[in-house]
Order: sequence, then structure tokens, then C-alpha cells
Amino acid sequence: MENVVLSPGASRQSGRQAEVKHDTQVGRKAVIAASAGNALEWYDFTVYALFAVYIGQNFFQNEDPTVQLMGSFMAFGLGFVVRPLGALVLGAYGDRVGRKAALTMTIMLMALGTLLIAIAPPYAAIGVGAPLLIVCGRVLQGFSAGGEVGGATAFLVEHAPVEKKGQYASWLQASMGISNLLAALVATVVTTLLTVEQVGEWGWRIPFILGLAIAPVGLWMRRSLDETPHFRMEQERQKREGAPKKSPLLQVLRDCPKELLVGTGLSILWAVAPYSLIIFMPIYAQKTMGFASSQAFLAALIGNLFLIAGCVFSGTLSDKIGRRRMLNCGALLLLVGVYPLMMWLQASHTTLTLIVVQSMFCAMVSMFVGAAPAALSEIFPTHVRSSGMSLSYNTAVTIFGGFAPAILTWVTYAMGVAFAPALYVMGASLLALVAIAFLPKPSA
Repeated sequence: MENVVLSPGASRQSGRQAEVKHDTQVGRKAVIAASAGNALEWYDFTVYALFAVYIGQNFFQNEDPTVQLMGSFMAFGLGFVVRPLGALVLGAYGDRVGRKAALTMTIMLMALGTLLIAIAPPYAAIGVGAPLLIVCGRVLQGFSAGGEVGGATAFLVEHAPVEKKGQYASWLQASMGISNLLAALVATVVTTLLTVEQVGEWGWRIPFILGLAIAPVGLWMRRSLDETPHFRMEQERQKREGAPKKSPLLQVLRDCPKELLVGTGLSILWAVAPYSLIIFMPIYAQKTMGFASSQAFLAALIGNLFLIAGCVFSGTLSDKIGRRRMLNCGALLLLVGVYPLMMWLQASHTTLTLIVVQSMFCAMVSMFVGAAPAALSEIFPTHVRSSGMSLSYNTAVTIFGGFAPAILTWVTYAMGVAFAPALYVMGASLLALVAIAFLPKPSA
């Protein structure tokens, strides 16, 4: 049985995983279904950031456009405050009931949050109730997202043969790239076909309505999945040994404090880099560098192609050269490469340069985040894996990632700090390099 001991060693882990039989066809189906459902769910989450300017104009009334944008991003960030709660509840639910049940629950909650945002009347119609509806929608989205990373990664890793764990798990982040691609595509079409006034009045709702239309597809795919062999074997072991049922949350907090600390440190860059360089960058390019929204969204659209391919490449390569080497490579690239690229974009103010820079940002981010899910999963044993991963990742996201757009907006416009996203990513890269040094031997 895999990882029944809370401090897994390399030899014990490899031997126990070898006893679990994997059906290749079932594994591939799991990758396709879980990745598609994950992409659809994160699409709903991503379009909020892309249309934050228009949400600010409709729901956060102020004469200063910067204050409107900060209000919109604060609501975006509030969704992250409840992510640890979602991680605790949904992560423990996945460890107790099953990965499949937890994944189905997350997409239902995400759809409900998206519905609230899509139908919320503007501030001019109902006053203070309007931003409250936006906040409620974001809270539901954040609660859902809190359980997504741990549950989806555990599902993918536990369906994977031992020699392909990195490749399977990489599809978690690759599917987030697909969601970014879908969101950027819809944003590009909406802002190209409609006038600025039309987008501001009602066009910004179109991406959220589309998100509602595809949510049932993801729900159907999640219901068609098989439970993972590792989870079934763990359930059988507990039943056979008559082990009393314990709270996965209490177990991971009590028995895995070092693993939680290392996992959180690893997750800081995983959280900061995508939110600073991929999600926030289209807004930064418009507000700070003077690019049109259509230019920024086109660059995001092309850049996410590199993110998707890069994630799968990184995860697959990590199976061959080791997680530690792959993560070190990604963190070092982000540490030394982001600031010069930002300077080049400032000096060469063209659409082509924006596309190249955004694509390079996405490629560098993918080198780290493509290998991160498998590395994080190897820190925790099966019976607390979903809880441990969810808690580690969402702690980092809540503190460092969720409020990144609001913080970067304030630092850039209120304090006048140039290239704030680059400096933020560089700091996170240094923290990640320290955490990588403490990864357990299976990730070496």
C-alpha cells in the first residue's frame, strides 16, 4: 500500500506504488475528464480578472478609475480569503468520501458563484446590494477553488503509473492554461466585436454566461470518472484493519507540520507567478503601459499556448530528471528573466513585443508550475494527500496570490513603483528556492 506512513521515504514509496495496478485506458480517461472539468471550472474563475475593469465601473462607484479597479480586485481577493476554508472542508471531504465526489462538489459551487456574478444588477440599480452580490459570488468561487487543487492533483497522481506521475499531474496546471486560453479568446472576441460602451454596459456579462453554459458539461464528465485505485486500496486497508475513522485535517496538522511548511513554501511561487504574470498582466499592460484591451487579450491568448505546452513538457521532463532539478530551473528562470523582459516591453511599445514578452512569461512560469503539482503530491501520504495539498497550496495562494492584483495595483499607482509584478515574482522565487532544498527524496 502506498504511503501509509506519514513520513514517506523514497524506497517505501516506490515499492508501495508498484503494488498498485494501473489501467492505462482508465488513466487516460481520468486525465482527459479531470483536466476538462478543471479547465471549465477555472475559466469561470479567470474571466473575473480579465473583466475586472468593467466590473469595477458597474459595481464599485467612485470618480477615480483606479479606486474602482482596486475595489474590483479587492472583491477578487476576498474570494481567496475563504479558500483555506474550502481547502479544509473539501480536502477532508475528498480524503474521507473520495476524490470523485469532491471534484463534483467543486464544480457545482463554482457554477453557483458564477451565476451570481452573471445576473447581479449594477450599483445604479440596487445600490450597495450590487457589490455585495459580487462578493458573494466570489466567496463561492473561492470556496470551490480551495478544494480544487488538492482534489484534482490527488486524482491525477493516483491514477498515474509511478513513472508518469509528473506527466499526469502536469495536466492540472496545463488545464488552467486552457481555461486562461478560453477566457482570453472570449475576451478578445467580446472586446473586438463590441464597442467600449457596449462592453461596459452589458458585454462583460457574456463570458460569465458562457461559463454557465459549459458547467453542466464538466459536471457530467466528473460524474463519469472512476475512483482512484490508491484511494480504494486505502479504504480497503482501513476497513480490513478496523481502523477508526479520523479527521484527515487533524491528522495532517498533527503529523505533517514539516510537510505543510515545505508545501506552503513551494506553493508561494506557484501562486504568485501565474497571478502576477498571466492573470494580472493584461490589466497591467492596459493601465500602466497604454496598450489597448484587444492587444493585451491577444497577447494573453497566444501566451497561454506556451503555458499549456510548457506545463506538459515540464511535468514529463520532471519524471526523467527529478522534480527538484525541474523546479530549481523554473525558479531560477523567473528570478533572473522577468525584470529584463519588463524593461524591454517598456522600451519597445509594440504589439509584437507584448506578444513575445507575454509568451516568454508563460513559458517561464510553466517550467515551475508544470512540475509543482507532482512535487507537492509526493510530500503527503494517500490518506491525507488531498487535505495536505489543499491546505498548503491555498495558504500560499490566500496570503501571496489572491490579493496580488490589488497589491500590485496599489504599489504601481499609489506608490509609483516601476515593474512591481517583476519584483513580486523575484521575491517569491527566492522563497521557492529555499523550500525546494527541503523537498523529500522522492522529489529529488
